[in-house]
Amino acid sequence: MPIGWPELLIILLIAVAVFGAKRLSGIGGALGNSIREFKSAVRDDDAPKTDKAEGESKA
Repeated sequence: MPIGWPELLIILLIAVAVFGAKRLSGIGGALGNSIREFKSAVRDDDAPKTDKAEGESKA
């Protein structure tokens, strides 16, 4: 059974009541930054390594 708009609205109201609007905004911003950093790290991991051979450590 999918979640519809009324259910999402109720969940949002409960979240605002528990955390408060200001803190909920901060949590959303932190979550967005975390996702952005994760995507950046995944992209960097996929880039070909040309400057050092595998197994060499940085000195």
